[in-house]
Amino acid sequence: MTTLTATRHDWTLEEVQALFALPLNDLLFKAHSIHRENFDPNAVQVSTLLSIKTGACPEDCKYCPQSGHYNTGLEKERLMEVQQVLEQAKAAKASGASRFCMGAAWKSPSKKDLPYVVEMVKGVKSLGLETCMTLGMLDKEQASELAQAGLDYYNHNLDTSPEFYDKIITTRTYQDRLDTLSHVRDAGMKICSGGILGMGEKESDRAKLLIQLSTLAPHPESVPINMLVKVEGTPLDQVEALDPIEFVRTIAVARIMMPASHVRLSAGREEMSDEMQAMTFFAGANSIFYGERLLTTANPQAEKDKMLFTRLGIHPERREVSVDETVHEAALQEALDGQNSQFYDASASNNGTRERKPCGLVV
Repeated sequence: MTTLTATRHDWTLEEVQALFALPLNDLLFKAHSIHRENFDPNAVQVSTLLSIKTGACPEDCKYCPQSGHYNTGLEKERLMEVQQVLEQAKAAKASGASRFCMGAAWKSPSKKDLPYVVEMVKGVKSLGLETCMTLGMLDKEQASELAQAGLDYYNHNLDTSPEFYDKIITTRTYQDRLDTLSHVRDAGMKICSGGILGMGEKESDRAKLLIQLSTLAPHPESVPINMLVKVEGTPLDQVEALDPIEFVRTIAVARIMMPASHVRLSAGREEMSDEMQAMTFFAGANSIFYGERLLTTANPQAEKDKMLFTRLGIHPERREVSVDETVHEAALQEALDGQNSQFYDASASNNGTRERKPCGLVV
């Protein structure tokens, strides 16, 4: 579709706060009009997310029970085997996903682990799915290696505003996050970056987060907007819940500021009513995670999502990667041959299931 709304990277705080202050109907009309200029208003991009390594993260993110700093009862698991990841990817594609995302609870990938991650990317790519990963911070060399393997998207959230950031995380700086995004972009990959709402931030922090994201040139191709999942044992487990209307407002403002980006409903969707989700789709959200789990956080079941899509007249956006059959077979076999049996098969834990404690890790 032709983009009619100009893409900007110079939004001021006053302009963004004025958007937040609009009457809700006016804000939704403006956001939906811009959404229609850039996307099919009844298509939603569908992704599936798999936790390929869980727990024992050295970061101290106050929202996340995967952090080794908090006692939340989360069972630690080592990196999954390549073949198990590919089986999960096949199942995701069969369920309607067009993108397969893989997340690991690391500060950054180690030299020892990165080759196995690369094989996962190659294997998932060979299935005709778009690929996305979130592995923590990346340096230039790591970003380049993942890009060469065919990784389409890299997720690395800014989480919140620069001013509120040190109240949530102290083990890495805001600039560290911006540097990783720069390495990802320089390597030629697409950026998936957003934030988390409901951590006790002010509306001005939500506005400043969106300004930071819109300053990136080009804008992130995917902007996940997470609602905090409060988990017992984390420092934010008693924070006051965010008004759902404020969440919808943030989706609408994100759509206005980043008109050509996919705005994704991420963590917290299980607690959203169908009516709230319908409002966010009208406001410009056009991407979701599909299936029963979001990393280790409960997510609406696939059948429930299908029923909601049917009720709303929404259909999954199809963006399948074209893969020659010969290349498909060769890449898949290379991925399977490259795995190492020393890796713990996380999917086989707990008597063959991947049952998890609730986790607030977001993408």
